[in-house]
Parts: sequence; C-alpha cells; structure tokens
Amino acid sequence: MKAFDLQRMALDKFPLEFLAEVAARCLFTFVLVFLFLKVSGRRGVRQMSLFEVLIILTLGSAAGDVTFYDDVPLLPVFMVFASIMVFYRLATKLMSYNRHVQNWMEGKPLMLVRNGQFEWKTMKKRNITHDEFFMELRLAGVEHLGQVRLAVLEVNGGISVFFFEPEEVKPGLPVMPADYITFMTRATKEGDYACHQCSLIHHLKAGESYQCPQCKSDKWVAALTHRRVG
Repeated sequence: MKAFDLQRMALDKFPLEFLAEVAARCLFTFVLVFLFLKVSGRRGVRQMSLFEVLIILTLGSAAGDVTFYDDVPLLPVFMVFASIMVFYRLATKLMSYNRHVQNWMEGKPLMLVRNGQFEWKTMKKRNITHDEFFMELRLAGVEHLGQVRLAVLEVNGGISVFFFEPEEVKPGLPVMPADYITFMTRATKEGDYACHQCSLIHHLKAGESYQCPQCKSDKWVAALTHRRVG
C-alpha cells in the first residue's frame, strides 16, 4: 500500500457513480435513526431536540469510520456530510412552513402536572415513569405535587415547573423516593390521601379502604400540605 495515494484516499476502488449511492444510503440511515429515536422516546436527551440528536448521530458515525479505517475513501464521507446538510436544510424549511411537521419531527411540550395532580392520560400514554419524573421535580425543589401549578415536559427532555403561591398550596402526592414513603391500602387516620399511581386526592376516614376511580389502584399515600421553602 502506498501512503498518500490520492486515488485510494479519494474513491479507492469505487466508481464516481457510487457517490449517488452514498446519498441514497444517507437518506436511508437518516430516516432509520430518526424513527428509532422517535419510537424509543426523548427522555435523557438534554439541551437538544430529537432532530438535532439525529444529525449528530448520523454525522458522527460517518466521521468515525473515515478516521480509523484506511479503506474508507474521503469523497463518499464528504458526500454524507453534504447530503445530510441538504436533508437538514430541507427539513428545517419544511418545519418552518408547517406546524404539524414541526411537532412530528421535533415533538411538542407535554403538560404532566396541572393544579397539583398528574395529567394522568398523558402520563399513561407516554409511559413516563414516576421515579425519573420525581427526580426532576426534587431537583427543582418540589416536595409534593400540591406545590406545583404546572409542570411541562419540554422538547429537549427538560421539565419546566411553575409553582403555586404559598397560600394556594394543595394536598399532594409526595415526590420522595419510594423507600421513604409509606404505602397503605387502608387509612391509618382521617385525612387527605393521594393515589400513589395517578396522584388523585381523596379524603379517607380512619380504617377506610378505597379504590381509585381514575386508575383503579388501591394503594394510597398520606398527602402532604407543606409550603415550598425558598
């Protein structure tokens, strides 16, 4: 093998027409990676939309191969970057003209908590786990859902939290880790209890058991009413 062989570095054994195949391969992998990210969900993707992560993954794979393998020619890799850039420009232009396309490709904010309780249909449909969501709320200084007026899942995976005024705080489901919460099927004393699954608040008498009418769970947690500090 001859070092700095321009023919090998540019196209190796491939004909010039192979560049068109590279563009077609780019479109295929572009769509494939996007659909994978779309189906797998957007949680864990911070500071970027799904579409931006798609660009990074696709270009990163193309750039990585040419860095390590001497049999990967340079011009097809350049074609990958050029093709992805064209696809990106066309997609962003299409999104700027069509709100529905933008929502489908980049997603849209989701309301997860409203007036101190889960938007249960949204939580169930999106299969959002309590542990992950509660961690985000704790990092925002939330002790229980009754302190939260609105919580919104943003398109970059972050959660925006809007609080009640102190005098407006409602009874709410604690957001502490499960090991620090006592779950019960029968009230130990009279008071407000939160469904551990959907956060619905219900007043129970001492010794009373009750099935949640919203999610059908029979496990309850003593609701907290503490005001937020700080």
